[in-house]
Amino acid sequence: MVKIRLSRGGAKGRPFYHVVVTDSRSARDGRSIENVGFYNPVAAGKDKRLDLNVARVQEWVGKGAQLSDKVASLLKEAAKQAA
Repeated sequence: MVKIRLSRGGAKGRPFYHVVVTDSRSARDGRSIENVGFYNPVAAGKDKRLDLNVARVQEWVGKGAQLSDKVASLLKEAAKQAA
């Protein structure tokens, strides 16, 4: 099954997540099919907190991809920012 979930990066104490489309059997930070955005929970100042390609996410969901709980909430937030 294909899932859309977060892949962790960044330094210890300064997390940075890529929103990736991946096979559910692959490791959290392992091989991914496509990178569709990023989430920076510790963004301050002019740094972007969330950048998500909503059209690509919706396309993958249309093909049957499952969203993780956090990505579903981030998608809702990104849609709210766009409106």
